[in-house]
Amino acid sequence: MRSVEYFINKISGYNDKIAIIHQGKLISYHDLAESISAQSLLIKEKGIHSSQLVFIIGDYSFESIALFFALALNKNIIIPVTTELDAEINERLQESKPDWIFNLRSGSVENLSEQEEKERHILIQGIKTKNASGLLLFSSGSTGKPKAMVHNLDSLLESYLEKKTKKINFLVFLMFDHIGGLNTLLNCLSMGATITIPENRRPDHVCELIEKYKVNVLPASPTFLNLTLISKAFEKYDVSSLLMVTYGTEPMPEALLMRLKDILPRVKFMQTFGTSETGIAKTVSKSSTSTFLKIEDPDQEFKIVNGELWLRSKTQILGYINHSNDCFTEDGWFKTGDLVEETSDGFLKIIGRSKEVINVGGEKVLPTEIETVVIELPQVIDCKAKGVTNAITGQMVVIDVVLAEGSDPKVEKVIIRNHCRERLDAYKVPAKINFVSELAFSDRFKKIRQ
Repeated sequence: MRSVEYFINKISGYNDKIAIIHQGKLISYHDLAESISAQSLLIKEKGIHSSQLVFIIGDYSFESIALFFALALNKNIIIPVTTELDAEINERLQESKPDWIFNLRSGSVENLSEQEEKERHILIQGIKTKNASGLLLFSSGSTGKPKAMVHNLDSLLESYLEKKTKKINFLVFLMFDHIGGLNTLLNCLSMGATITIPENRRPDHVCELIEKYKVNVLPASPTFLNLTLISKAFEKYDVSSLLMVTYGTEPMPEALLMRLKDILPRVKFMQTFGTSETGIAKTVSKSSTSTFLKIEDPDQEFKIVNGELWLRSKTQILGYINHSNDCFTEDGWFKTGDLVEETSDGFLKIIGRSKEVINVGGEKVLPTEIETVVIELPQVIDCKAKGVTNAITGQMVVIDVVLAEGSDPKVEKVIIRNHCRERLDAYKVPAKINFVSELAFSDRFKKIRQ
């Protein structure tokens, strides 16, 4: 399998087309190909051997993208890490035991290969035996120790080789160490499209880039899109070049989708879906105002088991190196943990995570059910439901609410409770309503749920 070589040959053929816009610089595909060659020479000079694990500290940049492909050509196993927290970096170093560290923030390269003899997991050995390049990604770790998952990078790249050429500009929002961010990168480069890299992910900066570089596609999370609405950045800047907004990584409340469509009436909204374990699936949204989607991907199949979505794909991981693989069945199905509803015509709606179910006296409640209803109220900017221990019912529903400026919490508490009573079963109505100035979200712009 020579997927890496074919991929790089393909993008080299785009020559003077603009590949990357970053920090005000327009970088052509020719420049990218030259930089990949330069990074390949550096790798040889450093003595980095094939099958060695290489840890990259840093987010998207011209340098990181070129290094990524040069290491893939060298048949290395690449570990991209974007966090700036030393504790998280050290945790990932301990879990992956790399041979080399490229710290793109400090410009340093460190050789760890001779410090100690490293025992390699059987999955890492499998990549080496196949003489393939590899990719090791970490889960976000929001519910415990991050899972370290191994992809055959050659197989992953192969799934992008047949993309048709398109002249379009994507803003790469999801991160370098996120399967969704890598999906944007590989999709764009395979199509000869342009990727615009933000220097930060603040709404004003992102919208400023959309205006300046006429970005056509914005992939983002519902949390980020809501923050952009709150900041009024969509109104401050000319974002008329936008043709499509894709959203995923967490459920989208229907009321929020309608607010976005009101602000951006000419933009197509499309829900994406995928997991770090199985890759990003090709999906079709029922409409720009619907949260139902259909998986239409020849490389992925799905089934629903007791309300949970199971996936099986040609691009799924080989497994975890630091965690039980019991979420995979013997015949290759991945139990996603996502709970779904299915319509008679095959559309799916992601309604929540099985781990987030609130148990109120034996009755099951999903946080998204509550949030979807509460955010319908125009004075509610955002909200997050959760389960809190209760001596009588086991758990009770509590919701944190961010109100629009000028709202009276005492008045709104009554309105919210009455609205919930009209729209929800009694056991789903929040027993407690907290008003907060903002909700916590991760560096991946997903609500933090305990």
